[in-house]
Amino acid sequence: MRVFSFEKLIAWQKSRELALLIFKTTKQFPKDELFGLTSQMRRCSISISSNLAEGSGRNSFKDKARFTEIAFSSSLELLNQMILSFDFEYITESEYLQIREKITEVNMLIDGLYKSQKANIK
Repeated sequence: MRVFSFEKLIAWQKSRELALLIFKTTKQFPKDELFGLTSQMRRCSISISSNLAEGSGRNSFKDKARFTEIAFSSSLELLNQMILSFDFEYITESEYLQIREKITEVNMLIDGLYKSQKANIK
């Protein structure tokens, strides 16, 4: 089986773990949030890894960097949604801190990838 370049990215691997964690966590959200915050957080978490994957298929470092930038923005959007979930008491402080730590880890990896890509733009 062929392994694509994005699958080798640690940022992509960790963002995939984050998406799994978000899906598990949002299962406990109130049912009336299914088409609101739950859906938005799930789509947002998928957007991070999806944009990293899509960017890896681009030919120029400028294009790659743009998709990496979008992935970073999605991770910040997800952080905001986690903060609100904690404010609304949908998750415990322990869950909030665990997910916040995972988002921070993914952000740092994406930021490093972005800087590398930007350095290669001529």
